[in-house]
Amino acid sequence: EDVDIPSRRVLITGATGLLGRAVFKEFNENNWNAVGCGYRRAQPRFEHVNLLDSIAVHDIIHDFQPHVIVHCAAERRPDVVEGQPDAASQLNVAASANLAKEAAGVGAFLIYISTDYVFDGTSPPYKETDVPNPLNLYGKTKLEGEKAVLENNEETAVLRIPVLYGEVERLEESAVTVMFDKVQFSNKSANMDHWQQRFPTNVKDVAAVCRQLAEKRMLDPSIKGTFHWSGNEQMTKYEMACAIADAFNLPSSHLRPITDSPVVGALRPKNAQLDCSKLEMLGIGQRTPFRAGIRESLWPFLVDKRWRQTVFH
Repeated sequence: EDVDIPSRRVLITGATGLLGRAVFKEFNENNWNAVGCGYRRAQPRFEHVNLLDSIAVHDIIHDFQPHVIVHCAAERRPDVVEGQPDAASQLNVAASANLAKEAAGVGAFLIYISTDYVFDGTSPPYKETDVPNPLNLYGKTKLEGEKAVLENNEETAVLRIPVLYGEVERLEESAVTVMFDKVQFSNKSANMDHWQQRFPTNVKDVAAVCRQLAEKRMLDPSIKGTFHWSGNEQMTKYEMACAIADAFNLPSSHLRPITDSPVVGALRPKNAQLDCSKLEMLGIGQRTPFRAGIRESLWPFLVDKRWRQTVFH
């Protein structure tokens, strides 16, 4: 039997991560020949590639000849970046620059995933043309990564996105889902940040945007440069936690809103809302309502499923 392998090829870095898994699935289910690469968790599903090994990166790109590369791999935990600045810079900047060079070598369209943390959060909403001013080292390394990819390959798209959630393998994979245990175990009170304004965004939606961007690009070579995508529901972590409680009919009276700016860890922007009108005008976009998305993501981690089975199933 001849197997019909789609002729459009996409390579996804960080395919084992929360966003990478969603991006791989989205392309794979929409008639693209998708190859994912990862590092620690790669086998058996994905190619094992160390992005800091320029020969390995060169080889997979030249062997596979992708039309599109979606670069999801990054050190994206701000507090980890502060503690390991060199390692973070290697992955977020040096590896990204090299990937852009290799993409240019085979004529591949690179989508570099960046962050709303390139902005200081003092005058939202932010357009793509607004001047970045990152407050923390994570935002700085991602901004340097943006510059590095665009310098090495002007046919690149930079896609800035905010805090992500989705179908996690572990609750700690997302700053949104990690709150679930504090919500579920209501026997002790939990302090929740009620200062920083966030726009939680489902990885499925970002994946759809990446695919739509790639498909538009195949028809129109002018599709490049910087773009923003984000959910449109503004919430603090406290409000997200209350919405999670609400989605699962759980109590929320034990959750306590903390309205002071956090004093520990990397500095965070107060409100780095992204203006997404540029992609919307191209007819690109997808948004899952937060309550629906979070219910789907967290259902497997619900401890007391007995009486709630009737609510959702």
